[in-house]
Amino acid sequence: MAGGQRSRGLNKPCILLIVVAGMERFAFKGVVSNLVTYLTDVVKMSNSTAAKTVNSWCGLTSMLALLVAPLADSYWYRYSTILASSFLYIIGLLALTSTALVGTWIPEDRTSGSSFLFWSLYLISLGLGGYNPSLQAFGADQLETEEDLPCTKDEKNPDSKSLFFQWWYFGICSGSLLGVTVMSYIQDTSGWGIGFAIPTIVMIASIAFFSCGSRFYTYRQDRDVNWKTLETIVQAIKAITSKMMNCGINLPANKSSHVIELELQEKPLCRDTKDLAENHKSGIYLPESIKVVLRLFPIWTMLLMFAVIFQQPATFFTKQGMTMKRNIGRNLLIPPAMLQSAITVSIIVLMPLYDKVLIPFTRLITRKEKGINVMQRMGIGMVLSIIAMVIAALVEKKRLSISSKLESQSETVPLSIFWLLPQYIILGISDIFTVVGMQEFFYGEVPIRMRTMGIALYSSVFGVGSFMSAFLIWLIEIFTSSGGRQGWFSDDMREARLDKYYWLLALSSTFSLLLYMLLCKYYKSRSELDSES
Repeated sequence: MAGGQRSRGLNKPCILLIVVAGMERFAFKGVVSNLVTYLTDVVKMSNSTAAKTVNSWCGLTSMLALLVAPLADSYWYRYSTILASSFLYIIGLLALTSTALVGTWIPEDRTSGSSFLFWSLYLISLGLGGYNPSLQAFGADQLETEEDLPCTKDEKNPDSKSLFFQWWYFGICSGSLLGVTVMSYIQDTSGWGIGFAIPTIVMIASIAFFSCGSRFYTYRQDRDVNWKTLETIVQAIKAITSKMMNCGINLPANKSSHVIELELQEKPLCRDTKDLAENHKSGIYLPESIKVVLRLFPIWTMLLMFAVIFQQPATFFTKQGMTMKRNIGRNLLIPPAMLQSAITVSIIVLMPLYDKVLIPFTRLITRKEKGINVMQRMGIGMVLSIIAMVIAALVEKKRLSISSKLESQSETVPLSIFWLLPQYIILGISDIFTVVGMQEFFYGEVPIRMRTMGIALYSSVFGVGSFMSAFLIWLIEIFTSSGGRQGWFSDDMREARLDKYYWLLALSSTFSLLLYMLLCKYYKSRSELDSES
C-alpha cells in the first residue's frame, strides 16, 4: 500500500478461508461432539470404552497431521493437499452416514456395522490429517506481504499474524457452536442417519466454496528453491546417528576450510530465500530443521496436560450431564452434548474483547506494544484450565452427595445440568489464551519452509493429549477396579468417582504449569535469536 501503510483488517481470501474452516468445524463437531453417546447407546459400548475410543480417534486424527505435513511442505502444494484430503474426508463422512442408516434398518447386524464404523472414522482421520494444517497454513499465506509473516524483526508486523489466528479461531468456534448445538439436538430427536448426513452435506458445500476462490488465492509455496522438509529431517537424523556411532566427524581431504568453519557455526534461524538455496546446496542447512523441532519439544511437552483437559467436554462432561436434570419446562430436554456450545459461545463473545479491552489494559501495565507475549498468553490459559478442573471436581462431588441420599435407583439426580456451565465457560476462556497462542507460537517459531509442519506441531499436542487421556483412563481403570471394586469410571454413575479423576488432572496440570514457567524463563524466541546473530 502507498506510503507503507497496511490495513489492519484481513483480505478477502483470508475471510473466505475462515468461512470454509468454520464449515469444516461444523461438520467435524457435528460428528465428534455426540459420538460418545452414539457409541454407548447404539454400538452398546461401556462408558470407559467409549471415552477411550473417542480419545484415541481424536488423537490419531491430530497425530496424522505430523505425517502429512512434511509431505505437504516437501512434495505437494498446499492447495492440492487440501483438495485431496477433503476427498478422503467426504468419503469417510459418507461411509459414517451409511453406517448409521444401516444400523437403523438392520439393528441386529452390529459386528459388521461396528467394523464399517471404525473404517469410516479412520478415513475421516486420514482426510483431516492433511486438510487442517494445510488449510490453516494456506490461509496464513494470504496475508498481504511476506513482512506480515513471522520472519521479521519488526515488532508491529506480528499483529497481522495474531489478528489472523484470532479470527481463524473465532471462525472455527462459530462453526463448532452450530455443529454442537444444532447437530446434537437433531441426533437426539431425529436420529443418527440424518444427524450424520447434514455434516456430510455441509462439508461438500465447504469444498465448493473453497474451489470458487481459486483464482483469488496467493500461492506462496515457492518451488524455485529445492527445499524438502521430509528429506531434510531424514538426512539430519542419519547424520546425527552416524556421528553417535562413529563418535567423530570424518571430513574429506578435499573439503575447503570455510566449509568446516561453517559446519561448526550456529546459523540464524531466519534467512531469506537466497540463503536457503545456497545452504541447501552446500548441505549445511540440513540439521537446522530438526534443531528447530527439538528446540520446541520441551514447550510442546508441557502443553500436553492442557490437551488432556481439552478432551473432557466431549467425554466425561457429557456423561456427567446425562445424569442431571436436563429439562427446561415440561417438554424441552437439553441434550448433554449441547452444553459444549458454552465453550464456543464464551469464545465468540469474549474473543473481540481480547483486542479491545485486555490488550490495551495489559499495555498500560507492561509498557509493551503487544501487552503480553505469546508465552504468557499460553500460560494464562493453562491456569484457567486448572481452575476449570477444580470446579468440575467440586460439582461432581455435589452430584454424588445428592445421589447418595436418594432412595430411588435412578441415576438421574435433582441437580440442574446448568451447574456444569462454569467449567465449560472457563475452559472456553482458557482456549482464547492457550489454543490461539499455540497456533501463533508453533507457526511463528518454525522456518518459513516448515509452516505446515508448524501447524501440525500445534495439532499434534492435542493428538498426543488424546492418547494420554485414553492411557490415563486405562491405567486408572486397572488400579481402581481391581478386586471386584467399582472403579472411578464405573458404568453406574452413582458409583463412579469422576471427582477424583478431575482432581488428578488439576494436580498434574499444576505440575506441568510450574515446569512450563521455568522453561519460559530460559526460552529464546526466533526473533531474539535472530537479533543476537
